[in-house]
Amino acid sequence: MAKSKTGTSQVDVVERVKRFVKGVWSELKKVHWPDRKTLLIYTGVVLAATILVAALIWIADSFLSLLLGFLR
Repeated sequence: MAKSKTGTSQVDVVERVKRFVKGVWSELKKVHWPDRKTLLIYTGVVLAATILVAALIWIADSFLSLLLGFLR
Protein backbone atom coordinates (compact mmCIF):
# COMPACT_ATOMS: atom_id res chain seq x y z
CA MET A 1 0.00 0.00 0.00
CA ALA A 2 1.24 3.44 -0.88
CA LYS A 3 1.50 5.76 2.07
CA SER A 4 0.72 9.45 1.79
CA LYS A 5 2.74 12.16 3.52
CA THR A 6 0.51 11.97 6.60
CA GLY A 7 1.14 8.25 7.04
CA THR A 8 -2.36 6.95 6.25
CA SER A 9 -3.09 5.06 3.09
CA GLN A 10 -5.52 6.50 0.56
CA VAL A 11 -7.22 3.11 0.27
CA ASP A 12 -7.91 3.08 4.03
CA VAL A 13 -9.50 6.53 3.87
CA VAL A 14 -11.69 5.56 0.92
CA GLU A 15 -12.81 2.37 2.67
CA ARG A 16 -13.64 4.27 5.86
CA VAL A 17 -15.72 6.78 3.89
CA LYS A 18 -17.54 3.94 2.11
CA ARG A 19 -18.33 2.24 5.44
CA PHE A 20 -19.53 5.54 6.90
CA VAL A 21 -21.87 6.25 3.97
CA LYS A 22 -23.16 2.66 4.04
CA GLY A 23 -23.86 2.99 7.78
CA VAL A 24 -25.64 6.32 7.32
CA TRP A 25 -27.78 4.89 4.52
CA SER A 26 -28.62 1.88 6.67
CA GLU A 27 -29.75 4.12 9.55
CA LEU A 28 -31.81 6.33 7.22
CA LYS A 29 -33.75 3.24 6.11
CA LYS A 30 -34.78 2.67 9.75
CA VAL A 31 -36.22 6.17 10.19
CA HIS A 32 -40.00 6.42 10.38
CA TRP A 33 -40.76 9.29 8.02
CA PRO A 34 -44.05 11.07 8.82
CA ASP A 35 -46.74 11.53 6.20
CA ARG A 36 -47.65 15.00 4.90
CA LYS A 37 -50.53 15.55 7.34
CA THR A 38 -48.43 14.65 10.39
CA LEU A 39 -45.56 16.80 9.16
CA LEU A 40 -47.85 19.82 8.78
CA ILE A 41 -49.28 19.29 12.27
CA TYR A 42 -45.83 19.01 13.85
CA THR A 43 -44.64 22.07 11.95
CA GLY A 44 -47.63 24.04 13.25
CA VAL A 45 -46.91 22.93 16.82
CA VAL A 46 -43.27 24.00 16.53
CA LEU A 47 -44.20 27.39 15.05
CA ALA A 48 -46.85 28.00 17.71
CA ALA A 49 -44.44 27.08 20.52
CA THR A 50 -41.76 29.33 19.02
CA ILE A 51 -44.17 32.27 18.80
CA LEU A 52 -45.36 31.65 22.37
CA VAL A 53 -41.82 31.56 23.78
CA ALA A 54 -40.83 34.64 21.77
CA ALA A 55 -43.87 36.51 23.15
CA LEU A 56 -43.02 35.48 26.71
CA ILE A 57 -39.43 36.66 26.30
CA TRP A 58 -40.65 39.95 24.77
CA ILE A 59 -43.05 40.51 27.70
CA ALA A 60 -40.33 39.75 30.27
CA ASP A 61 -37.86 42.01 28.45
CA SER A 62 -40.37 44.86 28.27
CA PHE A 63 -41.21 44.50 31.97
CA LEU A 64 -37.54 44.47 32.99
CA SER A 65 -36.79 47.46 30.75
CA LEU A 66 -39.67 49.38 32.32
CA LEU A 67 -38.49 48.41 35.80
CA LEU A 68 -34.93 49.51 35.08
CA GLY A 69 -36.27 52.76 33.60
CA PHE A 70 -37.88 53.58 36.95
CA LEU A 71 -34.61 52.89 38.78
CA ARG A 72 -32.60 55.47 36.82
